[in-house]
Amino acid sequence: MKNTKAQESGTRSNNANSSNTEYPTESNRPLVISGPSGSGKSTLFMKLYEKYPGKFGFSISHTTRKPREGEKDGVSYFFVSREEFLKLVEQSAFIEHAEFSGNMYGTSLQAVRSVGESGKICVLDIDQQGVRSIKKTDLNPIFVFIKPPSMEILEQRLRDRNTETEESLQKRLSAVKAELEYAEQPGVHDIIIVNDDLEVAFNKLETFLKSKYDL
Repeated sequence: MKNTKAQESGTRSNNANSSNTEYPTESNRPLVISGPSGSGKSTLFMKLYEKYPGKFGFSISHTTRKPREGEKDGVSYFFVSREEFLKLVEQSAFIEHAEFSGNMYGTSLQAVRSVGESGKICVLDIDQQGVRSIKKTDLNPIFVFIKPPSMEILEQRLRDRNTETEESLQKRLSAVKAELEYAEQPGVHDIIIVNDDLEVAFNKLETFLKSKYDL
């Protein structure tokens, strides 16, 4: 989900509702790019968007939190009440939904469809629980995992940010270990890219995506 995982932790569940639809086609399957915080996936996103403007797009998530300064409804998020959000959950509207620090977030099937129907490839930035959830849908996405060179390098990257307490950092590192174990299971992802050199990693990502999409 867009903009929901930064320094927060929470519980996640899913409503993987299947739907008979012509979306996606083979040429515009959603693209799931996952990887731990500090793996460099956000930087790879930006390079991808800059090189292929208009080709990729993010789905807009729903959230129950209040808008921050500068955020606009329907642009940054769809801002809804908790009651409205829970109704959407009951209607199986979400591919996945989660609660972080008392606020709920969800990625709806319609939001993903809207990106695809606009002619863009929908990019989903989700964690391992989101990957498990979206595998239960009929969206048939392409899965890319961005892996850090080592746990030691990842830990140093996170420490350099200086945004977490020691306790929260250790919890994050423990979660990363579980994420890596899941990611390395056969068949979970279509490709795993080790980001030990940004340009090399981007070239691998670009080459792989060219084999899947008309870039």
